[in-house]
Amino acid sequence: MLQRTLILLIFSMLSFCVFAQPGGNNLNWSADGNSYTALERGNIMKTELPSLRKTMLIDLEKLFPQDAPEPRYVDAFEWSTVKPVVLLMVNTETQYHKTTGEVWVYDTITKKTVMLGKSLRPSGLMHAKLSPDGTKVAYVYQDKSNNKVVYNLYVEDISTGIARQLTFDTRDRVINGTFDWVYAEELSCYDGFRWSPDGTRIAYWNIDASQIRNYLMLNTTDSTYSFTVPVEYPKVGEDPSPAKIGVVDIESAKTIWMDIPGDPRQHYLTRMEWANSQELILQQLTRKQNESKLFIAKSSDGFCRLLSSETDATWIDVESAWNDGDNSGWNWIEKKQAFIWGSEKDGWRHLYRVGMDGRETLLTPGDFDVMKIYCIDEGKKVVYFAASPINHTQQYLYSIPLGGGKAKLLTPEGLPGTHSYMISPNGKWARHSFNSHVFMPGAEWVSLPAHKPLDEGKSISKNLKENPLAKQIEFFQVTTGDGITLDAWMVKPADFDSAKKYPVIFYVYGEPASSTVLDNAYIGRSSVFGDKVYDRGYLLVSVDNRGTPMPRGREWRKAIYRNIGINNIRDLALGAKEILKRPYCDTSRVAVTGWSGGGSSTLNLMFQYPEIFKTGVSVASVANQLAYDNIYQERYMGVPWETREDFLKGSPYTHAKNLKGNLLYIHGTGDDNVHYANAEKLINELIRYNKPFQMMAYPMRSHGIYEGEGTRDHLKTTCLKFLLENCPPGGR
Repeated sequence: MLQRTLILLIFSMLSFCVFAQPGGNNLNWSADGNSYTALERGNIMKTELPSLRKTMLIDLEKLFPQDAPEPRYVDAFEWSTVKPVVLLMVNTETQYHKTTGEVWVYDTITKKTVMLGKSLRPSGLMHAKLSPDGTKVAYVYQDKSNNKVVYNLYVEDISTGIARQLTFDTRDRVINGTFDWVYAEELSCYDGFRWSPDGTRIAYWNIDASQIRNYLMLNTTDSTYSFTVPVEYPKVGEDPSPAKIGVVDIESAKTIWMDIPGDPRQHYLTRMEWANSQELILQQLTRKQNESKLFIAKSSDGFCRLLSSETDATWIDVESAWNDGDNSGWNWIEKKQAFIWGSEKDGWRHLYRVGMDGRETLLTPGDFDVMKIYCIDEGKKVVYFAASPINHTQQYLYSIPLGGGKAKLLTPEGLPGTHSYMISPNGKWARHSFNSHVFMPGAEWVSLPAHKPLDEGKSISKNLKENPLAKQIEFFQVTTGDGITLDAWMVKPADFDSAKKYPVIFYVYGEPASSTVLDNAYIGRSSVFGDKVYDRGYLLVSVDNRGTPMPRGREWRKAIYRNIGINNIRDLALGAKEILKRPYCDTSRVAVTGWSGGGSSTLNLMFQYPEIFKTGVSVASVANQLAYDNIYQERYMGVPWETREDFLKGSPYTHAKNLKGNLLYIHGTGDDNVHYANAEKLINELIRYNKPFQMMAYPMRSHGIYEGEGTRDHLKTTCLKFLLENCPPGGR
């Protein structure tokens, strides 16, 4: 009885509603924000704040049948807010952005664990979520029977084990409750359904990917006879999958579709949540992604009214593009009478209060970008967010009143670098992480807004460890001949002698998805050439061009519009040209390397500026921009019936005839992201113009080229051998 009372007490204290992600990196916060649970060494552990006292709540190893042919591992979990049950995602696998696995429910009172979806393929369940009353679980079922793949929604009663089907599509690649490949890849859309607040209905996306052509990858290694591996993949110029949003009643399984204006094949539905028990709020982007509209949709009849809209001459980023890649949730305030919304409409990414009447109020005035939203603390009437107004390569914690005003720096001065936070819902506690090119990563718990360590002995300031490479790393800025100031870093050999001339390796990316010039402790740690290539006698350099997602204002980020492969390449080349003026740089030994978009930049630099770059290693590159997916490439380059020449002008294969130096090209034949067809398009152009080069194809490896024993070691060995032979190391 005492144990039962203790367990009930624990669950009455906790209202955990956020999934722990694989690896336990995310925290499940309690409703009051004064404790959290997480996966730790095979257990679900509770940590109280500010004491940091830990308690084991569940030993996961004891939950499952011991006679199973394979062990079971919990990858994620969710607490019921009202029942003493825990939802467990078990033995999950991810392929082409679809994460499937088993779903179990553990009752902490009866100590029983039950598997859901027994009448289906149990390992094919996705995005399981408890109902608000804790009595049911909704999930998506990936049905692979009859040579088709169909995704339908189900709801299962925990006590009876009866599963009820809510959607009834049977056509191949029709998707309910989740998304197709490109929505996941480019819009961070994965979980595609939401319980209504009263638990009687579910709002969900329907994606008809049957209208998207499959890209067929050829598998020649896993069978005596080759076979194709299909991936629904809308390339540039192809219409997107038509998308719609419906609300299904869980008793009748009847769906009411929202009457969203516009052609569903020329728009994207990027976000959706319940605004109240009767209405949804949703975001729609045009095909060009230059107009965003927010609608309020009535769940009873599907009627939609426009709440607000925004246009941009280039493109509009969805929130997940800059706010930690999270497409779920809505930044509600004032009991859902208003919300926080990000926009670049005044030239900087700022936060606005948007009322349910559509009126907007600027909250974060000033010449700086909001980098991410950490927490909205309505109790203290503040918003916590990341920004770095002075040094674009760093990140700090700021707060601002919910009514707007001047931003206040909360990160203590004296530790320049990258500061990240996980903040409790009540805004009192934060997991603070710090690193820079000077100091190794460290973490601590602090109270807010004072930013005081909870355990001074374990604080970052008391346990700083200097980065052993710090003395070899230099951060600097360089101004090009075009008058553009770029951030950059350089790593020098440990035995660097300024009187000698050294070969230079430029590490590049160059596109809107990422930046390489960030002040962190990981600079130079690893590369395609293996660890510490600089200590072999190289200068390792990276330059940040216009168009990367750095906090330098809208003009900086949007300068790449319709100019991928042109403006960014010119910035990188002219930045390199200035750096190579340093007396210890050997301009006869200059290499460049990059992966994915960086592989594309590597090719363009080798082809467009052969007088600068003599050796290149390009991995998994987009050689032909018209062959990449429509959401990404059309966002930044426009639609091809209007801007086809821009696509061609920026594509590396267009300039392949200009190759003069040494090129190693690497690609995985099973790359579902940047298809192997890019490699063959490039190869044909190099053959056409009689341009010798070297190549390494990795059979059925994906975009990351990591599958299979020895793969990464072989890749590094291959790249290093090519570098040493064609761009010899050492000062001269």
